[in-house]
Amino acid sequence: MVTLIMLVASIKPLNWSDYLLHQAGSVIFMATVWSCYRRFSCRPLSFALASLFIIIHIIGARYLYSFVPYNECSVALFSVNLNEVFGWERNMYDRLVHFSYGLLLLPLMRDIFHYLLPQLSVKAVLLLVLQFNLATSALYELFEWLLAVILSPESAEAYNGQQGDVWDAQKDIFLALLGALVSAIFVPLKSKLPRIRTA
Repeated sequence: MVTLIMLVASIKPLNWSDYLLHQAGSVIFMATVWSCYRRFSCRPLSFALASLFIIIHIIGARYLYSFVPYNECSVALFSVNLNEVFGWERNMYDRLVHFSYGLLLLPLMRDIFHYLLPQLSVKAVLLLVLQFNLATSALYELFEWLLAVILSPESAEAYNGQQGDVWDAQKDIFLALLGALVSAIFVPLKSKLPRIRTA
């Protein structure tokens, strides 16, 4: 399913070089999620939610994040102008992606930490996962900063999608943490550990 969506998204993207840079990350992330699912005995639901995150990322890459026509789709389908309702002055799709990073990947991260540290309580694992979410979000923003240094200003903007917001990195990190906190609310505190698969 994810591969099919990527193939469809690859039909006449806005800019091939920037699109391929984004989708290189998608391919690496897909391989990582699949490997973790198999290696660490993650639950199918965790894998499905992680796959949904990848799909959201692929759609963003198709339109270089800053040009995802979510508002036009909302107006056409529901006659609701989201930008007017919420007072948005920029394309907010990249904010959705960062929020989804926390919301949709927390279950997979939780399964992995449970597998690696089965002696810990679920509460301790959740705390580690939230810290890992925060750390990886910050590392990604450092990666974007590095791209801004080595790429042309146009390519850096196309990839990072700051859209003139000087607090873009901080907001992205906060939204990823917020998404993880929301997801943590729905993670059962007394659930069983994922079963370890045998060959």
